[in-house]
Amino acid sequence: MAIIFGVDYGIRRIGIAISDADETLALAGRMLNSSGDPNRDAGIVLAEAKEYAARRFVVGLPINMDNTEGPQALLTRQFANALKKASGNMPLEYWDERLSSAAADWSLDLMDLTKAKRKARRDIISAQVILQGWLDARRAKRPQPPAPPEPAEPDQQ
Repeated sequence: MAIIFGVDYGIRRIGIAISDADETLALAGRMLNSSGDPNRDAGIVLAEAKEYAARRFVVGLPINMDNTEGPQALLTRQFANALKKASGNMPLEYWDERLSSAAADWSLDLMDLTKAKRKARRDIISAQVILQGWLDARRAKRPQPPAPPEPAEPDQQ
């Protein structure tokens, strides 16, 4: 079995989670500063993944509650495509991250943390929630409903 890297991509922060070697438990990783440039951020995440000898990425895809994708989903897809390319096509899967930030907030509510410490940990816990959801579904052999397909490129005339 191999280490799986969970990623919660944002324009300010990137939350990282890693699986245990048995691929059953998502562990808190760290928070990386995002440049807001998907290509540069892919390099930052890949360097971190290499330190753990990760063999797969699970990237949280921010889908709206009405199953549409907004600007952050497009940016996340750009980041994921750059990450896949930079990694030499390492396996990468999207995971619907709806409510992962809310789950992180609920967990943080149980801790007595300052606002700054909560902010620093929120993205890490979100990545952990994303990765744990993927691990649990895979173990139960329950596939997540497919993410909406990537938007088609507009015709260029």
